[in-house]
Amino acid sequence: MSVSLKDTVIKPLHPEGPKFIAIFAIAAVIGGILWDPLGILGVVLTIWCYYFFRDPNRIVPMEPGQVVSPADGLVSLVEPAVPPAELGLGPEPRMRVSVFMSVFDCHVNRAPVEGEVTKIAYHPGKFFSAELDKASDENERNGLVLTMADGTRIGVVQIAGLVARRILCETDEGALLTRGERFGIIRFGSRLDVYLPEGTAPKVSVGQKMTAGESVIAILGDPVQATAREI
Repeated sequence: MSVSLKDTVIKPLHPEGPKFIAIFAIAAVIGGILWDPLGILGVVLTIWCYYFFRDPNRIVPMEPGQVVSPADGLVSLVEPAVPPAELGLGPEPRMRVSVFMSVFDCHVNRAPVEGEVTKIAYHPGKFFSAELDKASDENERNGLVLTMADGTRIGVVQIAGLVARRILCETDEGALLTRGERFGIIRFGSRLDVYLPEGTAPKVSVGQKMTAGESVIAILGDPVQATAREI
């Protein structure tokens, strides 16, 4: 099947996108009237804004037990960590996989597994760089608990970053999400943490490129023992 240039360049947009693209475009026009280089910069930023809010379709793997990445970006941390208290996942450390999204990554967030949203908890906080380990504890965040049909619970946390100042969660408690289904977005540059169940080892390493809804970060029940790795 051939892919047209239009399909390659033109991407679907998240509903949050058009209003910001319009603002950037208007600023580009005004800048161009005042000074040509400002207009050129405005056009470049408008194109960047368009691609920031892109929301391409993804091919979600469907093998049993697979946990997919909730975000595009790079794996920044793979280590044991206690989940945020507000999620109610207990005081014991779980393996945590963190995916850092730069301002050039698609920022639409997707469910790592199929399950019911049994808890949504927002926590106000600071805006350190999302690449830092302390961002998990101190930055503004919004966490979800997904409970699978067998009772397995997985935590996924949207974390604001140095530039990102707006977390959007587009689902509700009681909702049933399929693996890879969209559930939110963060503006502009941020991070997603996934807290895996006990006994599940990550299948990724620091620096690995992730594609939301497609890249497998773990297989539930995998007995392989993982070691902590960090930047």
